[in-house]
Amino acid sequence: MDSGAQRAYAKLKFREKLADLHGESFETFFHNLMCVSHPDFVDVRTYGQLGDQGSDGLSLHAEKLYACYAPGSFKAAEIRKKFRKDLESALRQRPDQFRTFVFVHNDPHGVHPELATCLAEARNDHPGIGFEQIGPRKLWTELLPHPREIVEDLLGCDIPIEAQVFGISMEAEVARLLDSLKERRRSANPLMALDPVNEQKIDFNRVTGDEKDELVTGLRQTWLVADYYAGLNDPFEEDEVAAGFTGEYRASRARHTDPADVLLDLQLYIHGNRLQHLAQLKAGWVVLAYFFERCHVFENPPDGWTSDDALQISGAH
Repeated sequence: MDSGAQRAYAKLKFREKLADLHGESFETFFHNLMCVSHPDFVDVRTYGQLGDQGSDGLSLHAEKLYACYAPGSFKAAEIRKKFRKDLESALRQRPDQFRTFVFVHNDPHGVHPELATCLAEARNDHPGIGFEQIGPRKLWTELLPHPREIVEDLLGCDIPIEAQVFGISMEAEVARLLDSLKERRRSANPLMALDPVNEQKIDFNRVTGDEKDELVTGLRQTWLVADYYAGLNDPFEEDEVAAGFTGEYRASRARHTDPADVLLDLQLYIHGNRLQHLAQLKAGWVVLAYFFERCHVFENPPDGWTSDDALQISGAH
């Protein structure tokens, strides 16, 4: 897609579509998306008495087996029952066809605690098999890199070419994080000692001016984000959010050479393109700085590189 605004609009339509997809309709959408994303994906369908032989899809090269679960509402007992049934069926009927079992779901709230428990238990019971989950955020990451025409076909709607101003409801997990940061930034001790910020990665990625100032300020408060994630019961949430940022960064980097434009796209990803209160924007920079610091967005300088190298290069020009 050609702009951050288009991606924001597509994301809104993606969420609306996913909210209406359950059972077979969700499975069909998943098949269509994976077929255009991965040439080695085989969309396994149910066939008479054979059923699907424990699989809703196979990635031949990656050796992954996918099992879909998309109910109208999530119930702990049903999640456990479905997970165990699909895993047992896959192990019984396709034991030599996969190395990783992937549970695909449509829960907009993230990984259900019961599913997290099932994944952990299965990993312990079957140490020779990898276990993963795919939810709406990872499905969006699969959709994001495709050209506008493919996205329109998969979503069943047009993506406006002209920029439009509209509110975007951000990811629920990011929204909760921002709310927490706004409160904790206000109550944080302004006189407490903070670790100095290493600006080497900032300089390597040619971030300058106001964007550099905001990123440096945000980096001084990333400990607030670390504390937030350390206090969560969901062990997958941080990785899920990080994957979303990485996907957005890669899509933007493919379009832009100016790091300021990439940072603007990432801010659009956090806030949408509606004007925000200053406290919200400042909290957004802290979130951005956290994932910048942990190498999920922008590139790391090679070993031995120093900020002096950047000065020498710019001086040569």
